[in-house]
Amino acid sequence: MNEAYGATIAKRGLARRLRDLRVEAGYTANQVCDRLNWGRGKVGRFEANNWVRPELSDIRDLARIYEGSDLAELEELATRARQRAWWRDYPEVYSNEFPGYEGDASSIRVVMPLVLPGLLQTLPYMQALLTSGSRSPEWREQALRARLRRQQILDRDDGTAPELIAVITEAALRYEWGDPGDRRAQFRHLLTMAARPKVELRLLRMSDGLHPGMSTLVNIFRFPGGEPTMVFLENDADIQEIDTPGKVEAYEEIFEQIRQAALSPADTAEHLEKIIATLE
Repeated sequence: MNEAYGATIAKRGLARRLRDLRVEAGYTANQVCDRLNWGRGKVGRFEANNWVRPELSDIRDLARIYEGSDLAELEELATRARQRAWWRDYPEVYSNEFPGYEGDASSIRVVMPLVLPGLLQTLPYMQALLTSGSRSPEWREQALRARLRRQQILDRDDGTAPELIAVITEAALRYEWGDPGDRRAQFRHLLTMAARPKVELRLLRMSDGLHPGMSTLVNIFRFPGGEPTMVFLENDADIQEIDTPGKVEAYEEIFEQIRQAALSPADTAEHLEKIIATLE
């Protein structure tokens, strides 16, 4: 269940630590490449986190020329980062490390204006949603398996399951798909998940009018150990990664505005029960 937990943020933390050590040592990235007889750009790729699995030999070479580096610390990060992540088996589905960051997060905050969050979808909802797109049947099957795998992070029982704060809209609930039984089961699933101690579900009602973030589809990941927060924006074609501090803070503020505009968790549950009653 916890396969490669912590690997993605370890790799990101290692990239940032190597950059800091180089700057402290007074080298440019190209100077380091020249000293180690590496091709130009290799150090830059490391520091930009554009690597799949860091090689321990490379880390040791860098530690040797960076004064003040802690080799044990760097090797520990690199060893964690080298764990094989399940989502690497789905390169057609994920163009970046989104599921790795999601799996490593201690807190997930998500708002979805027109669809339900992937972590809270039932299998029939996933199938209906994926079928509505323009992707090939083969891609949809891969995406379905990957989404089911992503949901396992909420079931971890070793203390690493993330807190989930999800804001959904009544508009997302009003679309017709499947049959009434499928829709009823999806809404019941939302209620079941919302009853968990680490899940908070809030609803934006249509009758309450326009609200902040009308076009915002955002995931905000906070991590343990002080690792900087990340934001991911989703659309049908791509998932965009944002880690610039100022922009991250702006999205955090927007999310809190959206959250406060939504119903409380208790009122959300009551409203869902009313919708379910119309499907009986």
